[in-house]
Amino acid sequence: MVPVAKGRVGKEATAKEIKVYGIVQGVGFRPYVYNLSQKYQLKGWVLNNSQGVTIHWEGQEEKISQALMELLSSLPPLAKITGYDSSPAAFQGYSGFFIQKSCIQDDKRVLISPDVGICSDCLAELQEPSDRRFSYPFINCTNCGPRFTIIRDIPYDRHLTTMKGFTMCPQCRQEYDDPSNRRFHAQPNACPACGPKIEVRDSRGKSCNKDFRELFKEGAIVAIKGLGGFHLACNALDGNAVSQLRKRKFRDAKPFALMAYNLETVRKYCHLSAEEEECLVSLARPIIILKQREETKGELPPEINPHLDTLGVMLPYTPLHWLLFSPEIPLLVMTSANLSGDPLITKNEEAAEKLKGIADYFIFHNREIENPCDDSVGMVVRNTWQPVRRARGYVPLPVQLQRRELTPLLACGGNLKNTFALAKGDRVFLSQHLGDLDNYLNFDIYKKTISKMISLLGIKPELLVHDLHPDYQTTRYARELASQWGLPAIGVQHHHSHMVSCMAENGLAEKVMAVVCDGTGYGTDGTIWGFEFLCGDYSSFKRMGHLAKVPLLGGEASIKRPLRMAYSFLLSTLGETGRVYASKWLSGLSLCEVEVLEVQLKKGINSVATSSCGRLFDAAAALMGICREAKYEGQGPMVMEARARMAGHEEGFYTILLKDNEDLTFELDTAPLWEELISDLSSGLDTVRMAYKFHMGVARAIRDGVLHMSRSTALNKVVISGGVFQNRLLTELIMELLAEEGIAVYRHKEVPPNDGGISLGQAVAGNEVTKNVPGSTA
Repeated sequence: MVPVAKGRVGKEATAKEIKVYGIVQGVGFRPYVYNLSQKYQLKGWVLNNSQGVTIHWEGQEEKISQALMELLSSLPPLAKITGYDSSPAAFQGYSGFFIQKSCIQDDKRVLISPDVGICSDCLAELQEPSDRRFSYPFINCTNCGPRFTIIRDIPYDRHLTTMKGFTMCPQCRQEYDDPSNRRFHAQPNACPACGPKIEVRDSRGKSCNKDFRELFKEGAIVAIKGLGGFHLACNALDGNAVSQLRKRKFRDAKPFALMAYNLETVRKYCHLSAEEEECLVSLARPIIILKQREETKGELPPEINPHLDTLGVMLPYTPLHWLLFSPEIPLLVMTSANLSGDPLITKNEEAAEKLKGIADYFIFHNREIENPCDDSVGMVVRNTWQPVRRARGYVPLPVQLQRRELTPLLACGGNLKNTFALAKGDRVFLSQHLGDLDNYLNFDIYKKTISKMISLLGIKPELLVHDLHPDYQTTRYARELASQWGLPAIGVQHHHSHMVSCMAENGLAEKVMAVVCDGTGYGTDGTIWGFEFLCGDYSSFKRMGHLAKVPLLGGEASIKRPLRMAYSFLLSTLGETGRVYASKWLSGLSLCEVEVLEVQLKKGINSVATSSCGRLFDAAAALMGICREAKYEGQGPMVMEARARMAGHEEGFYTILLKDNEDLTFELDTAPLWEELISDLSSGLDTVRMAYKFHMGVARAIRDGVLHMSRSTALNKVVISGGVFQNRLLTELIMELLAEEGIAVYRHKEVPPNDGGISLGQAVAGNEVTKNVPGSTA
């Protein structure tokens, strides 16, 4: 009970209630308000509730105004205010200022903080031998540590997190209760005496008292329980350890992520711009895709990033990570422990079972992971951050819409690189990366995560939005939920979702042009789209042009075996001449395989038409001999981009013609591209030059298509989206070419250009279609 004094405090005393919304729980906000109240001699109270933080201030009106101004302009490091309400309140005559117990309400509006990398104060204590938390792997405070991965419900209080089972010792409790301490109400607060504990076990499950660093010096592969799941780690400078990890994990070629001890280590092996450094050391601590240095490339095992010129690097973001390094081992491979396509591993028992035969040692701990969350990944393109995977450090923060209010809804996302989105008002909350939903285990986690996020965010959907593809798990699930909940379900075309996603995060609501380049998207004509020129707004679009269609022979088989795609392009665009070229330059295809492809071509068996840009890249990489069988998604295009970056900018380009159709749309004809590429193969031109000419040819074709749209629509703004625009070289070439023509180019900076970002577009487009247009965007 809050003590109340009789009478008013001063002749001008008044009272106000301030409701603050945003990231204001678990970030030191209440002690900040407490100290602010002391500074301005204000009485009253502050409390957490399901909407945010409520403050009751009593004192001189001028002092309250000054305190409010400082509150809004100077915040704790992790706090973020998205809105506030101030109104007169009944004067109670409180005797002091107090922090009240949290209040649970039905209307949940508070923002949940993402997990945050260790702060400098905690790191200093971790490394100070005289500190009681010296080398304690779970040190944290209100400025850092776990948040989203441990929360079960809001308000963000200890008993509603996975720290509930750890009773604080007297010293930790004193810190927790002291408003002047940076651990005041730090919900994960703990120390070696009362908090979570580490246990090291060998591959037989026996506990062992080994120093973490010694394990890596021995060349061991170690499974480590982190914030949002398990990693597999080894010494990145040990070629045998890296090779063994690749072999045991059945990961033939996909690059491994690295964790570097410090920036000095990063600079030794990578080029690092000021913008990249800023992202690397940010609170989110994502993996940054950096250009590898040639002069130190030989010091790293080639198995880390086969045939690529980039490294995915992050800095330590938990106290445990800092304890893994030594002067002899400044760089670790740090890759997700789950087997390819499977969900993240989060439980000790599960790790022991699934990683048997892979990990030599296990570093377990006894703090549960409530919400699995992978590492975020991104890159800097033209000095600006572009996400590739949005997860730890960013989720569950919303994308804030400009001048848009959405009906409460659930956008179910795509089938690959899935995220879903819950939206209400001007906020769209994207889930963490959930992977490929054709995997039953991933789909099960997807459904559970939807239920969890609906509860955490307090958003009760009144509308369901899904992709048009009838066989997507997300489409089926949306229709199932629509039937169960008695709600309308709206289908939004895949590439329109991409387009609107980029528009929404850039605050574009007017009609614009769009170029969407990806691997697969179900078109309104039942074919597979993927190299699309669109014009439209949130509620509708028109397909202005596309890549000329070719057959996707054998469906998924052509994606995994790009030689098939090259065969399809050559025969579809060049006819008999293409067949001659294929027999000479696609020698990797067996006679039996060619016979099957010919039957599929002639009879249309197990074949669907596609205009996919991703498949165009696959075909070119296969024909050049760069990648004839894909071991992971996007391998051919990634290796080809690495080759192209080695070339000078005067290498020329391959020709792609723009041809008008009778229906006033246009197509991109690649026939001359293949003729020119075959000519270069015949003359023995190296793949570095060919790869660059291909990139420049595609960039020029996109420029020509955009200019064609601009002339017919009088528009001068274009958004670019789709997984192909993870290709940094292509993106930069396009932006340069269009800037020369006076076209404003908008790209992704908050959500990925790949399918991990389409749930945002689905949410905004689905809401608009419901309001303004009957039916679907199809």
